[in-house]
Amino acid sequence: MSLPPSKSEASPNDLTPPTAHPVEHRSDWWGETLVDPYHWLQERESPAVRAHLEAENAYTENVLAPVAELRETLFAEIKGRIKETDMSVPISKDEWSYYSRTREGEDYGIHCRRPVSTEQDMTSFADEVAGNGTPTEEVLLDENVEAGESEFFDIGLFDVSPDHKLLLWGADRTGDERFSAYVRDLTTGEDIDDGLVDLSYGSAWALDGQTFFYVRPDSANRPHEVWRHRIGTPVADDELVYREDDERFWVGVGRDKDDTYIHIGSSSKVTDEIRIIPAAEPMTTPRLIAERRQGVEYSADHVGDRFVILTNDEAQNFRVVTAPEANPGPENWSELIAEDPLVMVSGLDVSANHLTLFERTGGGTRIRMRAWSNGSFVDDEFTEIDQPESVSTVWPGANPEFEATTLRYGYSSMVTPPSLFLLDTKSGERTLLKQQEVLGDFDQTRYTTERRWATSPDGTDVPVSLVWRTDGGELGAAGGSRPCVLYAYGAYEISTDPTFSSARLSLLDRGFVFAIAHARGGGEMGRQWYLDGKFERKQNTFSDVIAVARELIDSGVTSADRLVLRGGSAGGLMAGAVVNQAPELFCGVVAHVAFVDALNTILDPSQPLTVTEWEEWGNPTADESIFRAMKAYSPYENVSEQKYPSILATGGLHDTRVNYWEPAKWIQRLRQHTTGSAPILLWTDLAAGHGGPSGRYEAWREEARILAYILLITGLQG
Repeated sequence: MSLPPSKSEASPNDLTPPTAHPVEHRSDWWGETLVDPYHWLQERESPAVRAHLEAENAYTENVLAPVAELRETLFAEIKGRIKETDMSVPISKDEWSYYSRTREGEDYGIHCRRPVSTEQDMTSFADEVAGNGTPTEEVLLDENVEAGESEFFDIGLFDVSPDHKLLLWGADRTGDERFSAYVRDLTTGEDIDDGLVDLSYGSAWALDGQTFFYVRPDSANRPHEVWRHRIGTPVADDELVYREDDERFWVGVGRDKDDTYIHIGSSSKVTDEIRIIPAAEPMTTPRLIAERRQGVEYSADHVGDRFVILTNDEAQNFRVVTAPEANPGPENWSELIAEDPLVMVSGLDVSANHLTLFERTGGGTRIRMRAWSNGSFVDDEFTEIDQPESVSTVWPGANPEFEATTLRYGYSSMVTPPSLFLLDTKSGERTLLKQQEVLGDFDQTRYTTERRWATSPDGTDVPVSLVWRTDGGELGAAGGSRPCVLYAYGAYEISTDPTFSSARLSLLDRGFVFAIAHARGGGEMGRQWYLDGKFERKQNTFSDVIAVARELIDSGVTSADRLVLRGGSAGGLMAGAVVNQAPELFCGVVAHVAFVDALNTILDPSQPLTVTEWEEWGNPTADESIFRAMKAYSPYENVSEQKYPSILATGGLHDTRVNYWEPAKWIQRLRQHTTGSAPILLWTDLAAGHGGPSGRYEAWREEARILAYILLITGLQG
């Protein structure tokens, strides 16, 4: 294809945005013609495309030049709140305690262990590793050493063998989420290179300590095969254990908590199927727990002589059943915990001594637990673990020991840093193991968080979580409006829970309010909340966010000239759709790795992961109603002649989830149609993928750029 010329260079202080010349590209669907004048930007290997992205980056830097000093200040603030030399709380498994630590000035973590017999006070141990480790410490993997001079480095596999003698680890050096893997002898520290390349996430060791299972992706980066490998044998001799041919499904592999079975899971967005192999007999042919049934999801844990299964079979908000190990099919499922229509069971933790439920109700999260023995309850009811703040979040911690009588869980709110607790399940005693330390003059009593509600046009009440600095006066009309960042996601049943961010303090301390709109399409209010924000009902997501924005303005929390909308990935689609529909509500938009060319992508099954996405967005190639719905909201298709606020979109050149060209094309169309003069910017990370920069310092610099942009467009850069 012959690509058009474009303005491919931006000189210092040039405030003229790059122009990608339009080239006619048409496609016909359902009697309509879609016109995509910037389709040529999808030529990833083209020098013209690379030059255009570089010119966009230069232009963005020129526009942000007035806040260059502020960016350095913000970076220093973010960095200054973080304890750079730190360590995680050790996790014990058998005779070893595993942990990771960081050192000041280094981008990546150091993975270590020490014998359980050397357990000591956490504070004194942390002081010791702040130097060069301890006499009993073994460094398993120093990511800084392995990264070397790589622009990008990410560990996607880290799996210690059951006998604790070997480590399977894998690294991605481009951001495309494909890993080269090695086996490290933990006695010698030497790597065994058996030629394992192009692996995906997921692995599981057999109990023999010599055999492991791994996952390979297909050409679309869909994890679709599980292979068996034996240490020291050529990869050419590996055996294919399972291949998933249905393009809607991804595969994964893992070992259950009591080390009885290897689980091979195959899952689409709405359907699950699990096969098992005895961990002590890794050459065994996999057998099914339950055959896939469209729309039926399940997960399984093993205890005693049965499986404990969490499923939505005949239970929209999920129920818990048990099944005999020998014949675990649905015909033998016995209900253990019935569905509660007001409570979504989002996860289980199964141990020998207790069953723990992680649940969602009323827009919040909770943990309940109950003692049992051999899979039978030994007391009358579940006990809820109380939490100190109503607007907060709890989540499961690492609990690898099946026989443990304790439970680790995490807790945070928008004013309380992430905290790790240890609960004694017999006495009920709770111990704070660690809370993220925030350096500097942080005092959480200076900040207030609360839950409010906005009403969507169809009458649905939408929860909103807010945090602000209290000493700035009252929030709302009585105290005067404040600058505000509104964040939302609203897809995949993913919940954007209210948690703490130390980087966010740089805005709060400058008078900002930070708000989260818990829009439909997410999972905050149960399964129906998710269903009401997908397929033909996707518009509800955008209507909810617009309703929250209006409520924040109408109640005097903020004003349209100081309200910034922020979202990423599918949240970038949200931001793009919302700003098309209600641009007058915002002074700015930040859309990270933005899924803004949704219709063209979902119409093209040759694009990575498109087919797997049909169960989230619908299949517009086969269903006209889905095509009409997507065409009505897809951000790229709905850019129109109107005054847009300032917009900063980001992408990653090696992103395999949201291709870099989606924000690149969107930005061009926005500039073509806006009737305003607010800057519309694109920043593409040319060395990263969906998750952005891999090193922590570069990630902090990226956040400083975004915060500086927010301060610039709200007029608070001084």
